[in-house]
Amino acid sequence: MIEIDMNDYDYELPEEKIAQYPLEKREASHLLLYNGKEISRENFKEIDKFIPSGSLIVFNNTRVIRARILFRKETGANIEVFCLEPLLPAGYELSFGSQQPVEWKCIVGNLRKWQSGSIKTEISYRGEHYELTAEKLQPESEAWRIRFGWNSKNLTFSDVLESAGHIPLPPYIEREDEENDYLRYQTVYSSIKGSVAAPTAGLHFTDKILKGLKTKGIKLTELTLHIGAGTFQPVRSGGISQHEMHTEHFFVERATIESLIENQGKIIAVGTTTVRTLESLYWSGIKVLQNKIFPETGFIVEQWEPYELSNNITVTESLGALLDAMSKTNTNCLCGSTRMIIIPGYNFKILNGLITNFHMPRSTLLLLISAWTGPDWKKIYKFALENNFRFLSYGDSSLLLR
Repeated sequence: MIEIDMNDYDYELPEEKIAQYPLEKREASHLLLYNGKEISRENFKEIDKFIPSGSLIVFNNTRVIRARILFRKETGANIEVFCLEPLLPAGYELSFGSQQPVEWKCIVGNLRKWQSGSIKTEISYRGEHYELTAEKLQPESEAWRIRFGWNSKNLTFSDVLESAGHIPLPPYIEREDEENDYLRYQTVYSSIKGSVAAPTAGLHFTDKILKGLKTKGIKLTELTLHIGAGTFQPVRSGGISQHEMHTEHFFVERATIESLIENQGKIIAVGTTTVRTLESLYWSGIKVLQNKIFPETGFIVEQWEPYELSNNITVTESLGALLDAMSKTNTNCLCGSTRMIIIPGYNFKILNGLITNFHMPRSTLLLLISAWTGPDWKKIYKFALENNFRFLSYGDSSLLLR
């Protein structure tokens, strides 16, 4: 593996360029168009004009949960519990539907003020008042295992989050969440709860734009990757080899995998999370073919595996192996997890185009952009900064083609 100096992936991002609020209309965003050579400023509402004919656009349909829960101790100390992923019961659907206490991996804010015991807060659901408690059990790597309980057998944990939780806006949005964020920090096609951050590349799409794409014969499909808080983690080391990627869970239907095989060479991903899922599918298939992964134990792609495994296998062979594995286990949905990191020099297997926002300096997301565009990422970001584009989650969009 070639070592990467993160100083080469830094740029000056003025605070005023970071969008603190979404535009009034989703489709009013600017669109930076890059065709492998030229760069221009367009309007996102006209994106259908720039999508190559016959393309298959892949969306991440994850839905952001109200992951931030605020507690106040009797001493007056404020404690924030940030839910990352379910531990008991394992699985998002089971945890959200549970009417019994659940355990989650959480980040705890103001941890030093919570040495022991349980903390409580009052929640209101459909006019009734209940008590939510949180108990700190044990460390979970960089986080904590927290048990949540509530004094009603009629409420699910999903109801609890809807009542007590706050939308987890990114740390660079320097304000508290507001009512409008509950709508605008979701894509219009979000449907599967589990993310603690939005797949922001999709925030610009409207039902009208989606309908217009279909009318032009452009195919659309969905997958799910639940985005973790690690997506905001900067690369703090000077080189990338010391950086530990976070784990994110993905779910892909059989029909989507079949569409990927049928539309090779025409696949456009909406967002870096979709890219990571698509490329992780390829490497999952490779591991199946090489007897390094088994459906019974889950499809897992580790951080550096794509750079270590043999890659002379076609997309059809790899994804076909996944379909065969799904048939053997009689499932129509492939469930897996990925810690894959995409860095300059990576050879993309499935991706042919990318719709994405503008990312933080020195981030793994910026490394992914550089892996796709090569050194031109600097020209792209320079153009965006000089042409009044808005950056990061609530910012403007780009369509990056080759």
